[in-house]
Amino acid sequence: MFKSMIGQLKCAAPLFLVLGSSLVAAHGDKHKAEASGPVDKTQQIWGVAADAGKSDKTITMALSDNMRFSPSKVTVQEGDTVTFKLKNDGAIMHEFVLGTKETLEEHAALMVKFPGMEHSEPYMAHVPPGETREVNWTFNKPGEFDFACLIAGHYQAGMVGTVTVEVK
Repeated sequence: MFKSMIGQLKCAAPLFLVLGSSLVAAHGDKHKAEASGPVDKTQQIWGVAADAGKSDKTITMALSDNMRFSPSKVTVQEGDTVTFKLKNDGAIMHEFVLGTKETLEEHAALMVKFPGMEHSEPYMAHVPPGETREVNWTFNKPGEFDFACLIAGHYQAGMVGTVTVEVK
């Protein structure tokens, strides 16, 4: 019986390596400055990705080492396409991730387990110290949504904010 279990584990090991490496490769300290293809416009609860240069509004946001976004509260109108211009004023890496409280909490837990995760989703951006990145997003549903820095420890220290999407 023991030999049978060892044999099953040996057969399953490559599967664990593939699955585990693809999960970790999905995120990391690298930021893709150039998109490798068209923007993924999959509808999310909090809206849909927008093409660069086609925004109705630009919101400049500072990310700082005191674990805060400035501003931390944003209000837009339903249907607005927003460019978040994200400037890291700190000395350490920060990120900006749009979502709901639930999706951000789930992702924050993953970031604690896999701190080197690389982000490629259009609602996320790693922002190295002293640099600026952009996230282009259309808020096509009213409600209150969230954003956060999910680098391990940052979310837990309160690096969070809200986007209120008002009905036009």
